[in-house]
Amino acid sequence: MSRPPVQTVKIQRVKVQTVKEPWDRILWLPMSEKAPKKFSSKHLEKAAAAIFLIAALALLSGCQGVSAGGPPSTSVGTLSLQNASVAFGSVTTGSSKTLTVSATNSGSASVSITAITISTNVFSLTSTLPVTLAAGQSTPISVKFAPTATGIFSATLSITSNASDSLMQVALTGTGTGASGSPGLLALNPTGQPFGSVHVGSQVQDTVTLSNTGGSSVDISQISITGTGFQFSGIAAPLTLTSGQSTSFTLTFAPEATGSVLGDLTITSDGSNPTLTMKLSGDGIAPGPLGSDPTTLAFGSVTVGSNQSISETVTNTGSTTITISNVAISGTGFSLSGITAPVVLPGGGTATFSVEFAPTAAGSASGDVTVTSTATNPTLTIPLSGTGASGAGTLADSPATLAIGSVVVGTSGEGSGSLTASGASVKITAASTNNSAFTISGLSLPVTITAGNSVPYTVTFSPEATGSASATLTFTSNAQPATTTETLTGTGTAAPTHSVNLSWTASTSPDISGYNIYRAVYTSSCGTYAKINPQLNTTTLYTDSNVTDGTAYCYAATAVNTSEEESGYSNIVSNVQIPAP
Repeated sequence: MSRPPVQTVKIQRVKVQTVKEPWDRILWLPMSEKAPKKFSSKHLEKAAAAIFLIAALALLSGCQGVSAGGPPSTSVGTLSLQNASVAFGSVTTGSSKTLTVSATNSGSASVSITAITISTNVFSLTSTLPVTLAAGQSTPISVKFAPTATGIFSATLSITSNASDSLMQVALTGTGTGASGSPGLLALNPTGQPFGSVHVGSQVQDTVTLSNTGGSSVDISQISITGTGFQFSGIAAPLTLTSGQSTSFTLTFAPEATGSVLGDLTITSDGSNPTLTMKLSGDGIAPGPLGSDPTTLAFGSVTVGSNQSISETVTNTGSTTITISNVAISGTGFSLSGITAPVVLPGGGTATFSVEFAPTAAGSASGDVTVTSTATNPTLTIPLSGTGASGAGTLADSPATLAIGSVVVGTSGEGSGSLTASGASVKITAASTNNSAFTISGLSLPVTITAGNSVPYTVTFSPEATGSASATLTFTSNAQPATTTETLTGTGTAAPTHSVNLSWTASTSPDISGYNIYRAVYTSSCGTYAKINPQLNTTTLYTDSNVTDGTAYCYAATAVNTSEEESGYSNIVSNVQIPAP
């Protein structure tokens, strides 16, 4: 048996046993008590016996492994509650109701509940503390609700313990009602209604509950409201509420102007509070401004007797709805179409219309489009300008000769040109060629070109035979002269006598339905690729028979899956030389 480690001990009191046969009493001698001036041999014998007894007990305790403490336990209890909230319902003032919440130790170690507090004195604890719960054990926590007045009461019950969650809470609610035979008493929930900021032209609603918390019925004779923009609905007088009965209605705030508004909802009855008032408040704020795009409409020069139209869009840049009540136009020769007031625009909404300028005489003209609305800028003005031109404009075609070059018979080649108006706006009404091998596209006729501006077009050459071909492209307009012509040239070449056979490794991706083949002309590098297979190629072989002698090409393939998704270029072959004829 090992001896326990020696520890320094400061002795405060000594317990001495006076030995008789048997030991008959124990004396506590405080250290401050004075010792006898002389010790007899009998005293010494008794003291020695006591000291020997204390030492023997200490040695025996050490041998048995008894110690003042050990390593702390790692097990922690877990406290769980049957309910997170307890509702007592309606309880008559002056009486009480008791309900319980079950607390369970769901952990593996004991849990000690040391304190339970409740935030409101109308609720009180009837259980006894402290309580220790073994693992798996439960205990009821009893709470009494004793309302001291009518109305709704709420509180928080807080449980303090040594569990893993050392603080747990339960929400308590209850309603105090009037005693039987007591007068009727009306109460509003909420007691006041601040609506906050609301955009002019919109509205905000909230629900209010009116309750009779007294012990007898209440007859409501009148309900009134004050304050511009405040309204109530869902309730009307006369109305009777029995004891404990409630009804709900709606309050609405729809500001008619910017600024703060105050008001009152007043309920008149024969209850113990014959005049019940709810304070109302709100702020009317302005919606966003109305914007225009473009901000001005400049028509430039327009020939007298012709016209030109420009599209205009107005946008509600705010977040609330506005109403356009009128759209007007001024200025000689200007007119608008495509909009009829009233127009309601939600936040971010737009309205588009057209303005036309058709001068009746030469000279400058100006005017305005005026849009009236409920936006922060109630009058939006869009300036208009234009010039009536007395003489006809001129139309120039560029280039004078459009050479498309060599095109293989059975295929097509393209060339581009442009038309420019000068002096005045020019309205093109027709475009045609005298050779069906040449066709024009890119113009949506009729089209008006304002002075100083240009529009592009495209000519397509589709030769049906080899050899040179030419045509005259004619534009008809209100310009001076009325027709503008351009020469078109091209050469049809025979189909190539060579072909290129291509093959590639199949794609390992799933659901591949086929391949597309692309070709580009090669000079010092590969040019722009263009697809050459008219339909999806389902094999890994393709023959290109539409090649030009003496030309070098690059080829690439892409894989297409069943979802019509196409891969990038792969299997690229560069500088495939086609022999010269």
